[in-house]
Amino acid sequence: MMKFLVSLFTVFIIAITSLAIYMINCPNELTEEKGIVLAKGVSVRRLSKDLQEARVINSSLLFRLVVRGLGIDKKLQAGEYMFPPKANMMQIAKQLQNGEVYYRRITLNEGWTSTQMIDFINDEPNLVGEITIDAKEGSMLPETYSFSKGDSRNSIVKQAQKAMEKVLSDAWANNSVGVLKNKNELLILASIIEKETGLPEERNDVAAVFVNRLNKGMRLQTDPTVIYAITLGKKSLGRSLLKKDLEYDSPYNTYKNYGLPPAPICNPGKDAIYAAANPSSADYLYFVAKGNGGHRFAKTLSEHNDNVLLYRKFLKNK
Repeated sequence: MMKFLVSLFTVFIIAITSLAIYMINCPNELTEEKGIVLAKGVSVRRLSKDLQEARVINSSLLFRLVVRGLGIDKKLQAGEYMFPPKANMMQIAKQLQNGEVYYRRITLNEGWTSTQMIDFINDEPNLVGEITIDAKEGSMLPETYSFSKGDSRNSIVKQAQKAMEKVLSDAWANNSVGVLKNKNELLILASIIEKETGLPEERNDVAAVFVNRLNKGMRLQTDPTVIYAITLGKKSLGRSLLKKDLEYDSPYNTYKNYGLPPAPICNPGKDAIYAAANPSSADYLYFVAKGNGGHRFAKTLSEHNDNVLLYRKFLKNK
């Protein structure tokens, strides 16, 4: 009788083990990728239950045993995980063991004002919390940033500000512009260049125009500063700039004031910053739009007036 009971117990153990092995290697019931956010400090029991309810695994009990057996229960990395369909429990456990956190991306565009950037970050549904950091104009580098679902909106602002400080410091350390007194002036100049042209091949020449004007004590007379003077970067002007706008009373208006504006007029990209730090050697003092893309540059007022006539002729024939 004892031998029979031992045999029966052995058969039972083998059956249970076989069933466990089968369930561990059995694919889940998902038909598409499933995202699960693993909170910091979450227990294996809670995680296992959430995974089973989401149909990522077939048994929370077995999954806890697998996770603890692999020794990863105490070093789970928080973040969002994307679990594939037809994956078995061992594969799911390996994803967690390897910390395969799924990172999302958000792109802040070159030339956006801080108001535009903050609005865009606030509209991202996978970020949480209010932005409490002072995001001054020009303090955030336009770039693509990675984040995990549930990260704070402040974390994106911090990434962008840290990146801007790094690029700005590097550009300032290697700048060739004697007329600029500090990094902030470099940033202000870069923000104007960013707004004046989006063509890579023009940036250094545009930078040269403004640096040459600063060196000669001439007003910069750049339209984007007038637009910023009127809107303060909080909205679109919504119309073309008028002649009377050039008389708008503001320290940002470079038609009325000498030198640089008191602060940046947007968040410039790194290429505009490097162009501001290293303008071309051309002795241009003027430029005007061609009308079909790009600008015509001039060294003298007479040459510039001819270019303006060409632009007006283009507009008339358009």
